[in-house]
Amino acid sequence: MARNEEKAQSMLNRFREAQLLEAGHSRPKTRRPHLASLAETLDDAERWRRDVIREISRTVTQINDMSLPDTEIRQLNDDINRLLRTKHHWDIRVLELGGPNYIKSKAGEKSEARGANGYKYFGRAKDLPGVREQMEKKHGAKKNKAEIMRRVDAAYYGFGNDDELLEHERKVTEQRMDKLRRAHNVTLDSDFSSDSD
Repeated sequence: MARNEEKAQSMLNRFREAQLLEAGHSRPKTRRPHLASLAETLDDAERWRRDVIREISRTVTQINDMSLPDTEIRQLNDDINRLLRTKHHWDIRVLELGGPNYIKSKAGEKSEARGANGYKYFGRAKDLPGVREQMEKKHGAKKNKAEIMRRVDAAYYGFGNDDELLEHERKVTEQRMDKLRRAHNVTLDSDFSSDSD
């Protein structure tokens, strides 16, 4: 039996594709532009964005295959991260062309684990040897609310020893009063000396 690639290249299939193209029933198959800025219309940008999303979905499905070796899982995870960056570029281009804002919606973030520098791990990639230790170290550094609240005491809220603060406040008040008295006495003395003349 012939393979799909061989069937697609057969003379009959190529003839049928040419007939459909002439009749205007199907679009010619084009490749996605490497740069999102090359898309001229909103329809093209959204079509290529959907194409990237389909590719991401296919790759996420593949990464969950239990028979894959670790090297292929790492490669698939790298591909997913690359496709996510590409999708972000298409999201920006759709927004530039006047389409909806897909950037603000972050659906599906629960199925991923974040690593260093925004790198994400999907499916079985989370269980890889180096990734697991990295995630445990990252999550081990986080403290829950109860641990943080255990360290909070009255001094945190400013209810500690107020004697030093009161003493400092008294000194500052005395200094300001002395300064006002001196300034006031100088003006009074000059007023009295001008009256006696």
